[in-house]
Amino acid sequence: MAQEKQQEQRGKRGRRDEGGGGGGRSESDQYESVIQIKRCAAVVKGGRRFSFNALVIIGDKRGSVALGYAKAKEVPPAVEKAVKSAQRKMMKVNVRGTTIPHQVVGRFGASKVLLIPAAPGTGIIAGRGVRDVVVAAGIHDILTKNLGSTNPINVVKATLDGLSRLRTRESVAEMRGVNL
Repeated sequence: MAQEKQQEQRGKRGRRDEGGGGGGRSESDQYESVIQIKRCAAVVKGGRRFSFNALVIIGDKRGSVALGYAKAKEVPPAVEKAVKSAQRKMMKVNVRGTTIPHQVVGRFGASKVLLIPAAPGTGIIAGRGVRDVVVAAGIHDILTKNLGSTNPINVVKATLDGLSRLRTRESVAEMRGVNL
């Protein structure tokens, strides 16, 4: 429990609303987690020129989550650009109570992530990238297993793929044209 709170504190970055009405919700409702920052060096005549890549997950902890990836000359602008990129790509996740409706495998590149629904009180059993995604989506009870590559970018994208494949009973019945 303490470890989960510590993880949440590390990933949460509350921001104040700046002026104007933002549609009723302030940005502090948003969960934001920096998953990875990479430094890239280009060798030029005068030495090395560095740039930074930032991988960020954002979510509202109520079923919406997104991934942002951006590059800049310094770390803070890279993170800000990644957050703005993620805000444009928000996707809705089907959840049932505090867990997911059914087992699913998400794939991206050589990474596979197995997502399994868990009983209430189980908590989040997941690695770094997967944990950040499910916390941002507002899932509290889930079992996961990372299969294949552990590249953080691919693991996060595989998790998002798995979450996008989730269907509720109602949506499946509607697709099939069956009444429940």
